[in-house]
Amino acid sequence: MRKWSEIFTQWYEKYMFLIIPGSLFLGFLLSSSLLPFVSWSPYLFGYVTLVMALGCGLGHLKWVMKRPAPIVLVLILSHLVAPILAYGLGWALFGAYSDYTVGLVLFTIIPFGVSSVLWVGMSYGNVALMLALVVLDSALSPFVVPMLIEVFFGTQVAFDSVSLMKDLSVIVVLPTVIGVTLYEISKGKIKKFTSPIAVPLSKVGFTLVVMLNAAAIAPHLYQLKNDMMIVIPAVIIIVLVGYILGYYGVNLLRNSGRELKATLSYAAGMRNISLGLVLAMSYFSPRASVPVVLGIMVQQPIATLFHAFLNRRLPVEEVETIDIHGNQEQIKVG
Repeated sequence: MRKWSEIFTQWYEKYMFLIIPGSLFLGFLLSSSLLPFVSWSPYLFGYVTLVMALGCGLGHLKWVMKRPAPIVLVLILSHLVAPILAYGLGWALFGAYSDYTVGLVLFTIIPFGVSSVLWVGMSYGNVALMLALVVLDSALSPFVVPMLIEVFFGTQVAFDSVSLMKDLSVIVVLPTVIGVTLYEISKGKIKKFTSPIAVPLSKVGFTLVVMLNAAAIAPHLYQLKNDMMIVIPAVIIIVLVGYILGYYGVNLLRNSGRELKATLSYAAGMRNISLGLVLAMSYFSPRASVPVVLGIMVQQPIATLFHAFLNRRLPVEEVETIDIHGNQEQIKVG
């Protein structure tokens, strides 16, 4: 079982940049058949979050909290600077209160993407830091997302902030707390014990979330096709801006080596788009979901390009070993 699951996981991660856009296409193509199952999305997403949290314990969080500067920096870059730039771009192209502008801003304020942990690992960044950032940012999302929507759009965009906070608590925070608690109770062993089944299923769950939300938005896309020539470049710019902020923003820190550049670049550049889709379809108009849907199509390919860029600009040179919560983790740094 373990060998099969490892092969599947490696295959999925290798071809994720094709699988995710492919699942989007299937969602659009099979929209009428999948629409009755769209309500499953939050539960599938909650499971994906739980599996992610099983790999993080209080030791990871404590280790990261002792080095708060990178955390504070990437949160400011990702959830303050990036939203301001997204709002400015949306205002210039579509108008201050356009649904597309809401979608661009929403893309920048949703939590860091779980898949960023995979890319950080492949880029020899600090996996412990990235995992802790994902968990921490997810836990903050019930407060961060509604607050920033209110700050940018006020009463001009109608949405139920209280229900949004409750849903984020149930589908993000609760699974995260359960996962971290199970990690602690098992002293870190639960991840290894459950991963042969839980991890492949989480990959399938993630794909299904994307597919179901694509099915939900498909009926509306045809009406919006004339806008795509402007919306697509805008989304690409916003995704690239995240990487640029992370890559060059690290220079504000004293120790800004390759490891930290890789970690914060992927943190700032990748978002939890499956959560963004669930929120956009539940609380905003279908038009606001379009930038988030397009974000899925460009996020993984851009991650691949950035991986190549990082390896060319900052080659891997040496290996360090860090002990966290009794677990040895090897990383390479430049």
